[in-house]
Amino acid sequence: MMSNLNLQFINYQRRKTQQATVKYGPNLITIGGDAPIRVQSMTNTDTVDVIGTAIQVRELAKAGSELVRITVNTPEAAAAVPYIREQLDKVDCDVPLIGDFHYNGHTLLKDYPDCAKALSKYRINPGNVGQGAKRDVQFSQMIELACQYDKPVRIGVNWGSLDQDLLAHLMDQNALLANPKEAREVMVEALIQSALQSAEKAIEIGLPSHQIILSCKVSAVQDLIAVYRDLATRCDFPLHLGLTEAGIGSKGIVGSTAALAVLLQEGIGDTIRISLTPEPGAPRENEVIVAQEILQTMDLRHFTPMVIACPGCGRTTSTFFQSLASQIQTYLRHQMPIWKEHYPGVESMSVAVMGCIVNGPGESKHADIGISLPGTGESPAAPVFVDGQKFKTLRGDHIVAEFEQIVQEYVARRYAKASTS
Repeated sequence: MMSNLNLQFINYQRRKTQQATVKYGPNLITIGGDAPIRVQSMTNTDTVDVIGTAIQVRELAKAGSELVRITVNTPEAAAAVPYIREQLDKVDCDVPLIGDFHYNGHTLLKDYPDCAKALSKYRINPGNVGQGAKRDVQFSQMIELACQYDKPVRIGVNWGSLDQDLLAHLMDQNALLANPKEAREVMVEALIQSALQSAEKAIEIGLPSHQIILSCKVSAVQDLIAVYRDLATRCDFPLHLGLTEAGIGSKGIVGSTAALAVLLQEGIGDTIRISLTPEPGAPRENEVIVAQEILQTMDLRHFTPMVIACPGCGRTTSTFFQSLASQIQTYLRHQMPIWKEHYPGVESMSVAVMGCIVNGPGESKHADIGISLPGTGESPAAPVFVDGQKFKTLRGDHIVAEFEQIVQEYVARRYAKASTS
């Protein structure tokens, strides 16, 4: 006899954190607290290339990145930062810039004050600030400059550049235990301690605790989940999530999604970045789109109307609906810069593009607006449904243009009311 099926839905509850603020001009990006989970990205241009870097920053911001990190690794790169900021200002791109520092950040921030001022936030890796006695001194210098210029700091620990002295100390302690932990557990603890000890040191130097964001990035999904679960119980700093060196293509997307989805559902995470290795010729903005789609499919934020489309089967031997789904998704994303200014709420709209009669009409009725294309052997007609009701039937060679026009009219009619209410 079949037992009763009990369905339990997990109630999402955001972890309570302090709230940091990243500023640039009138643009204030709050992180943590009750603020939305923010999308971040990073350029892969040579920062010395002022125009090339400014162009990529603008494209990332246009795609939806709310903060953009740039490498600051040489005196030439530090000298270029204020000019990158100047180029962005000329095109009214007020996205905050984050400076990514390793090894020589204390020197660059001190020797190039215009760079220190132009950046809205500093990223410091405690594993790369210096060795031995120099570590505390050079870390302190960077924190003092952050205090001087009123800049928040992300203390970003990374599996690949972990503080080796701290790791060796914890390994020695572990070896003395009656039941030593596995080396991987010790490394997780070293990551967390590096972040927390560095945060405590920064506060002692004078950086307000609400100006600190932490991250502990690793490249394995289960390790990342374990690290952040533990870290989240031991502090109330905002946390930046990301699977470091996630990889290329579907591997990077799937790995990042698998790790971040678990943590986000548990209320852990205040900013995210998807560290994809770009495929040859692929736009850098892809990492922004993936980050947005993770948040949107989890119903944590909404950025652009989402297209519901069937995968196709033997009933849909024509690829027309696949082409239409792709064109509609591209159309919606390209329209969003205009729509979001005039039609608040449109980002939550759902659009269905289906390929046959089996699920086509049903899915189209469930969406705000949908089209059910004819499958193999079906009548050459495409019914369109609006708000659950059949609106009209499209036929002929101009279905794509006609459907886009229906979508545009629907957006103007439905969401204009929200803008005037």
